[in-house]
Amino acid sequence: MTTNNRRLMDCLKQIRPIEADVYAEAEKEAEQTHVPLEQLLVEQGVVSDTDMALATAEYLDIRPISLATFTPDTSLVDLMEKDKWKELKALPISKLGSRLSIAMADPFDIVSRDIIASSTDMELDHMIALEKEITAALETIANEPAQALEDILKDMAEEGEVEVGQDSIEDANLDDLLETAGEAPVIRIVNSILIEALRKGASDIHIEPMEKAVRLRNRVDGMLFEIPSPPKNLQNAITSRLKIMSNLDIAERRIPQDGRFKIKALGKEVDVRMSILPTVHGEKIVMRILDKTALAPNLGALGLDQLSLDNFAYALAQPYGMILVTGPTGSGKTTTLYSALQELNVVGTNIITTENPVEYQLEGINQVQINPAVGLTFAAALRSILRQDPDVLMVGEIRDKETATIAVEAALTGHLVLSTLHTNDAAGAIARLIDMGIEPFMLASSVLLTQAQRLYRKLCPVCKKEIDIPTETLKKNRIDPEHLADTQFYQAAGCPKCNTIGYKGRGGIMEILLVDEILRKTILNNTEADAIAKIAIQNGMRTLREAGLDRIRSGLTTIEEIMRVTSEH
Repeated sequence: MTTNNRRLMDCLKQIRPIEADVYAEAEKEAEQTHVPLEQLLVEQGVVSDTDMALATAEYLDIRPISLATFTPDTSLVDLMEKDKWKELKALPISKLGSRLSIAMADPFDIVSRDIIASSTDMELDHMIALEKEITAALETIANEPAQALEDILKDMAEEGEVEVGQDSIEDANLDDLLETAGEAPVIRIVNSILIEALRKGASDIHIEPMEKAVRLRNRVDGMLFEIPSPPKNLQNAITSRLKIMSNLDIAERRIPQDGRFKIKALGKEVDVRMSILPTVHGEKIVMRILDKTALAPNLGALGLDQLSLDNFAYALAQPYGMILVTGPTGSGKTTTLYSALQELNVVGTNIITTENPVEYQLEGINQVQINPAVGLTFAAALRSILRQDPDVLMVGEIRDKETATIAVEAALTGHLVLSTLHTNDAAGAIARLIDMGIEPFMLASSVLLTQAQRLYRKLCPVCKKEIDIPTETLKKNRIDPEHLADTQFYQAAGCPKCNTIGYKGRGGIMEILLVDEILRKTILNNTEADAIAKIAIQNGMRTLREAGLDRIRSGLTTIEEIMRVTSEH
């Protein structure tokens, strides 16, 4: 074995210790078969491909990169044929001036490196990634439209492909709306708007008519970002196209409308829920993208600390009682409930939900769509559901005394009830139900657990920058810097992988209040949220702020982001 190979193996052993006899046997086989030892160790399952990639990165002093959620830049991929990138097991990551950063499955492959350098006429910076992730990333763009939204709009401006008049509502012609909605440029624009949102991981698309323009924004990781917008004279045609896709009345532009449709793109199938609201300058459209693959398959995938996970699992294992998930709109309450339901979803359990609207359709679960217009309210649905022999009930939201009363009574009569409330913290859920008129003794007997949660933006792991401890920021938010003295702080920077935002993806922080005997007595004697929270903290409950500080200690996010989503107790 050469000196270089020994150094690589030394790096590997630091990452993943290998038993001496196993290593010796593999080394002997490598010499006999002339197969590289590192390749043999992976093929035999002695080490994982991830461990080998990390060892190679350490040995070559290059950066390893995960492409699991990476969206390739099509303009960089177009520097060579897609098949060529696949053949060379490489993928362009970012470009800065005349330098191109690429990820390679085999950074030792000098020939491939030279081919890429000569074909792109650029200097290369190398990273290492798993071959399967490189292949998957290239496949995501294999069937994408050749033009992005910005390119389509540029072409239309140059070629004058479409001329659509901005008719008044009274003068709208149904035949004209149908015709313009079916024109190729409008279809391409709508498709590109949807695909661009999927590529960037957006949860919502906003199409907003202004007096002289149309504003297009995507909500990514909870924040709205503006993107290149279509011209004002295409506003009606785009709206009509989306109405046709949602099976809505394209001639009706005076009242709100709601619809939904499915799209297949980037290797996935997602539901799109559309809401149309008439404004003074036209119809404002908001599309919610519902990607079932983004749901956590179980509680363990929610990223809870061990105590919180144990408490939540304990409450779910109870045969009856009530579990309440709280937080503001957009804090991931529904996602948490769906994760809990999937944990409970077995053949022997009858699960029925009441939702407004049903966001994700789950296999094996009976989901009821609330429709107040015909009298199907949460309370009305619950009365009927209790005659359907349920084991587990999920109530989308408790909004009034009638719904709360039925839910509590169901929890007291042998059903496991899950629901959401709009309160600021876990203890506030109990106080809110008492304010609705529920007797404290009923809550003390029925509530198993209340939970409050927030979503924070995760720092992009590629470009996050180390900074000194922000003492002034900590003091401003009444946090003792000594509590985070050994913490390495980071700040957002921005790179192609995170669309220059500095953040990529979101995580959850939760405070979980498990109702034990001490808390039951407290609820009976003192219904104030502060008193309940104080006892819960004494019993070991970690507040949202404390859970957020743990994420800072782990280097997952910034102090500013945690301060934005949490409040001090």
